[in-house]
Amino acid sequence: MKKINLAITGCMGRMGQQLIKTSKKNKNFKLVSLTENRIINKKIMGIRPNLNTEDTFKKANIIIDFTVPKCTLEVLRIAAKLKKKVVIGTTGFTKREENIIKKYSRKIPILKAGNMSLGVNLLMYLTEIASKSLDNNFLSKVSEIHHKYKKDHPSGTALMLGKGIAVGKNKDFYRLMGKKYLNKKSFPYSKKINFNSLRKGSVIGKHEVSFSSGKEIVSLNHESFDRALFAEGALTAARWMVDKKPGLYSMRNVLNFK
Repeated sequence: MKKINLAITGCMGRMGQQLIKTSKKNKNFKLVSLTENRIINKKIMGIRPNLNTEDTFKKANIIIDFTVPKCTLEVLRIAAKLKKKVVIGTTGFTKREENIIKKYSRKIPILKAGNMSLGVNLLMYLTEIASKSLDNNFLSKVSEIHHKYKKDHPSGTALMLGKGIAVGKNKDFYRLMGKKYLNKKSFPYSKKINFNSLRKGSVIGKHEVSFSSGKEIVSLNHESFDRALFAEGALTAARWMVDKKPGLYSMRNVLNFK
């Protein structure tokens, strides 16, 4: 198989650095461009990072983006013009920004996931099943813990899990979304989906979905120990995207969960 020319945005960030390291070990990819939101006066793996421009992405087959929503939308605008495929691991999008991404997906293939981990995507699948199986006497909530540098809350993964609860109930997620707490030791169940986010230390990621009837609690959880698993998942997604037509895809498509 011919190597896939890869561009990585946000190359100086935690995930950008991890993607560079992981892609170096993957024989399916050739790293051709790196970008950052400022001028970097040094080469990384023989490549000088640039700003997000048409010229920067011209040689790439696929762009992997783990940045911030504003940057992601800029990348998509350029990618749509150049007809490049994009894998998005960025989180924290508003409903309006989600709709903009959907519009771009009519022009180019886009794979977007709040979490690239196999285990987390399995957790979401199980969350849907649990939500569908448990009756309306069960209330739900989602909790998550990340390192102190993570800015958005709830995390993209927590929101994914909330959507899983809504899908299981066959209801609109945004109407079911409840309160969003930050750094609370405890928080209540509700008829809506409440979220609590803890930001501390160097925790890579811990997520838990809980359902309570008042008489019993059902909990599903996942913990990440190595950021490399997200980079590996993103590269698996990028390879899967090679022959895909325009559309909005998820890790669920990659993993073939029904």
